[in-house]
Amino acid sequence: MQAKNDTEVAEEISPQRLLVYNGGFLTQGRVRRILELSGYKIRVGRPKNGDMIGVWGKSPTSPRGEKVAAEQETPILRVEDALLRSVHPGRSGSAPIGLHLDKRGVYFDSAHPSDLEHLLTTHALDDTALLNRARAAIARLRDAHLSKYNAFDPSLPVPEPGYVLVIDQTKDDASITYGAANEAMFREMLVFAQAENPASRIVIKTHPDTQAGHREGHFNTADARGRVSLLSNAVSPWKLLEGAVAVYTVTSQLGFEAIFAGHKPRVFGQPFYSGWGLTQDENPVARRERKLSRAQLFAATMILYPTWYDPYHDRLCDLEGAMNALGAEARAWREDNAGYVAVGMRLWKRKSLQAFFGQTRKLRFEDRPNRAAERARAEGRNMLVWAGKETFELVNAANELPVARIEDGFLRSKGLGAELVPPLSLVVDDLGIYYDPERESRLEKMIAARAELESGAESRITDILQRIRRSGISKYNLKSDSSLNLPEGAFILVPGQVEDDASIIKGCDDIKSNLELLEAVREANPDATILYKPHPDVMAGLRKGAIPEIEALRHADQVMSDTDPIALIEACNRVWTMTSLLGFEALLRGKPVTCLGAPFYAGWGLTQDFGPVPARRNVRVSLEALAYAALIDYPRYHDPVTNRPCPIEVILDRLETGELPNHGPLNRTLSKLQGLFSSYAYLWR
Repeated sequence: MQAKNDTEVAEEISPQRLLVYNGGFLTQGRVRRILELSGYKIRVGRPKNGDMIGVWGKSPTSPRGEKVAAEQETPILRVEDALLRSVHPGRSGSAPIGLHLDKRGVYFDSAHPSDLEHLLTTHALDDTALLNRARAAIARLRDAHLSKYNAFDPSLPVPEPGYVLVIDQTKDDASITYGAANEAMFREMLVFAQAENPASRIVIKTHPDTQAGHREGHFNTADARGRVSLLSNAVSPWKLLEGAVAVYTVTSQLGFEAIFAGHKPRVFGQPFYSGWGLTQDENPVARRERKLSRAQLFAATMILYPTWYDPYHDRLCDLEGAMNALGAEARAWREDNAGYVAVGMRLWKRKSLQAFFGQTRKLRFEDRPNRAAERARAEGRNMLVWAGKETFELVNAANELPVARIEDGFLRSKGLGAELVPPLSLVVDDLGIYYDPERESRLEKMIAARAELESGAESRITDILQRIRRSGISKYNLKSDSSLNLPEGAFILVPGQVEDDASIIKGCDDIKSNLELLEAVREANPDATILYKPHPDVMAGLRKGAIPEIEALRHADQVMSDTDPIALIEACNRVWTMTSLLGFEALLRGKPVTCLGAPFYAGWGLTQDFGPVPARRNVRVSLEALAYAALIDYPRYHDPVTNRPCPIEVILDRLETGELPNHGPLNRTLSKLQGLFSSYAYLWR
């Protein structure tokens, strides 16, 4: 008997009807889709046997469904936003990345046990793998500055450390009403904070909805006097918690995050996280008697309880997938919300640049530096320039304006940039640019900062490296002849480069051409077998650096023009290079690399260096740390399928499956014309 496939099985499982009496279930596409993927079919009308009634938490509309449920003796599914939600609050129109689907109650209602409280009370929460996931996720939330809402700038300053943090909430919030709290408790909390900390500054943090003008808080500027101040700036909650010596809350989620920032917050209401031995409870919940560790509380609340959504593949996912998605969106908003004036960008690049950097505020393009700087100042924008196009005129025009340099990322596309294939990744550098060792780049700082990887970060990059190796993914992912006509025994691979590439101009001293590179490798290895791989842009006639084959064979044993470079890397025993990215790809595959220039991956203790490596690169890092900084921290990724910022994992998915849009007939035609008019390459580069 033939086994049924997943589609056939799914068709046989009838989704449960969910009767709703709130229009939001019908109009909010993301909420509806998560419910559908969770096995519910949303309908309106009267319930039948086997149906459930869906209500939104304890919202003003929930009594409608509750009344029908009581009359018809129908079970209720209470739906609420998960504790990682979106960049902006829901009232600003942002869709949630996850939901709580609770059949017992609602997590913030302390009068009745919820599915979350049941988990916290009865689940063993002793699985080592689960608790390790929890610890890794906590570290990642802090590292990426992720919270329920994420429209804040982690670089904004917080008060000088040593303050007592008092957390405000919006008036009439359901978590207050159903958390056994009231408006008077906020006044009581502020009195307690001052009385118990007579020598400390008191900082009151307002709620994001109050900052956005959606709802009023309990405190205002009239409360800011003496040693009490009001903080309304959109700062990172994790950064704010780090500088606090004590935390006071009624029922705020920020009190939950305070636990994982190392605090034991003073709690005046009955939030879901109180009563487990991790808070100082002014108003304890009698039935909560179990003592939990931080990892146990987090595992139940953030891993086991929520339903998370993957917007790139339209499917449910785990917490880590949700953090990937929300982290990419939050980063894009934080970096781009001021907007940019992009200087001197070629016409064919503008569409992809708009997709990368213009989703929060549309990019403005200017060709003349003075006009660009004037516009940036007038509109409160920053400036973008292609790294190799930064001129003295632009620097002078910008003066004190922030200028960021952009360049292709290290997993760029399926096809050459010189063939006008749009990029899947770009790097943005506010200090320098990765290929220029003459000045410090943002990537250098990131590599040094990753010298000690958290276990979760190490696990993530290990998985990514395994996928890259297994799938043969590289910068351009070109189709080429994969049959290898290799010599017997070990050989050295020498990748050719574009000789007028900025990485050679900036990062090489004595050896700056492909012929000089081959001569140096042969001189240092007179008896070795050497294979030379010309650069694809050079082979296509688009860039400088060609060597006649007869000349190359004076120093190399073979010229591998059409061979897959990744297959060559995997077969070789060492790579010698000036600054080629193939040296980085060789490192990722465990191959020894010798550098005659100063590429970004040189000088960290992972390569044999004969080039002008900057003395400031004096930290020794692991391969995983280098890869994490170069593949996760530094680049921005954009999913061409959903047209949204994405994590690297989505790009790996697209490259592995080939689910990438064609770059169109216009780009193909223009790229062919390039070959005919290569001497005018400055027009498209």
